[in-house]
Amino acid sequence: MSLTQDRNTSMKATDVVVIGVAASTKIFAGSLVMLNAAGFAVPGSTATGLTYAGRAEEFVDNTSGAAGAARVAVRRNKAFKWANDGSIVQANLLKSAYVVDDGTVTATDGGGTRSVAGRIVGIDSDGVWVE
Repeated sequence: MSLTQDRNTSMKATDVVVIGVAASTKIFAGSLVMLNAAGFAVPGSTATGLTYAGRAEEFVDNTSGAAGAARVAVRRNKAFKWANDGSIVQANLLKSAYVVDDGTVTATDGGGTRSVAGRIVGIDSDGVWVE
């Protein structure tokens, strides 16, 4: 419906979002967090169909719980430094990084076996900045 007058539109900060954790899953603080096809938080891993969520702000152990029984705070909308598997070089700047595990990114999709983590915005000797 088109507006015909001013509207006080609600706003929500999204720098930290709380997401239900997948069943039988443990997420470590500071780890790379992905969403599975059902929308639950899982640790980063070499897999397709995952959506990059951000960095876990806390440790959560849902190994004995159903999907969503535990929740994890995930920081978003920032660049985070992940380990470089050795394949990311200056030529990859501003290109996609792909998830290897919950702390490591790589330059390729592994022949269609990896999900995108985000865009590479910096490369240091000790890691790769991904937003």
